[in-house]
Amino acid sequence: MKVILLEDVKSLGKKGETVNINDGYARNFILPKKLGLEATSKNINDLKLQKAHEEKVAQEIYEAAKALAVKIGEKAVVLSIKSGEGGRTFGSVSSKEIAKAAMEQLGLEIDKKKLQLPEPIKTLGTTIVPVKLHPKVMAELKVNVKEA
Repeated sequence: MKVILLEDVKSLGKKGETVNINDGYARNFILPKKLGLEATSKNINDLKLQKAHEEKVAQEIYEAAKALAVKIGEKAVVLSIKSGEGGRTFGSVSSKEIAKAAMEQLGLEIDKKKLQLPEPIKTLGTTIVPVKLHPKVMAELKVNVKEA
């Protein structure tokens, strides 16, 4: 019997694949647990339409991430931090503060987890912070840290 898998099944295959399995295995395990559907022409057509829709949505998300990357690259965030003699800073600027400042100053909602900041910024001046918006899209946000 041909079955379209609705979820990953360890010994059979991945979600969306059409596999040929024994009738008993399909009737007693795969179909009752809703791990797959019988591969009728209607179900195969529905699967094709669903895949096409998923690809379209993924492409739209990718295009939106590229557009946001361009916006982020054009602008800069300005933060202030207390500093003492010789330019030594008291404290640091974290990704949480950068994300909050980006929302307030630029109106861009950037998740703090997407900021690829290896360690908090502890120096005055401009720092370029990479932002991972999508697996294929990286943006560069300029963070200007000034003395308060």
